[in-house]
Amino acid sequence: MLGNQAFIPYFSIIVIRIMPRKSTTPKLTLENLQERFPDELTCKQYIAKLRWQDKPVCPHCKHTKSYAFANGDYKCAKCRKHYTVRIGTIFEDSKVPLKKWLIAAYIITAHKKGISSHQLGRDIDVTQRTAWFMLHRLKHALKTKTFDVQLKGVVEADETYVGGKAHNKHKSKRVPGTQGRSTKVKAPVFGMVERGGRIVAMTVTGVSAKDLQPIIEEHVAIGAKIMTDEWSA
Repeated sequence: MLGNQAFIPYFSIIVIRIMPRKSTTPKLTLENLQERFPDELTCKQYIAKLRWQDKPVCPHCKHTKSYAFANGDYKCAKCRKHYTVRIGTIFEDSKVPLKKWLIAAYIITAHKKGISSHQLGRDIDVTQRTAWFMLHRLKHALKTKTFDVQLKGVVEADETYVGGKAHNKHKSKRVPGTQGRSTKVKAPVFGMVERGGRIVAMTVTGVSAKDLQPIIEEHVAIGAKIMTDEWSA
């Protein structure tokens, strides 16, 4: 399954890192995946290493010193708040064991043509509704190549244009009609910020609704409230 390079995305990090990439190593199978992650603590330790490289960062205040508990959770040395490897990731707000999340990641990347939530639910012994939720978040991780959860709550979105101002250039290098929202010499940048949370920003080819709607759907959770300026896009 993993021998075919049908998937290059982020879950190659989750799954392929479990074993060296040398061709002499046996292919990863569902059986040895379950042996590699026998319990919740092992899964927590593995994900913590992927996220923080053995240097946990408090998701509440970003402090870099924390106390680790025997169950794999943490307490920040600065703000004193407790947190787990799940917070701020696709695993947040889920009671599904991390072992099942990793097995689900393996299963969906091993199916070239995709897998339905009904089939995934049967494979990992969860309800179809739970499997749909997991599929939605895992596909988000595949697209964005990150564990980060989608923006939620109140999300403010806006665009700007990055580039040198025409009046700062020599007359011979000025391009007419580059004021305001012109993209002749400027690059449009679209950003979204979760109030009290994370920021997502990227350069875009255009700022029309057709350009921005797919980006919003990819990075903003269903049910979030989008706040924009009065620009028609």
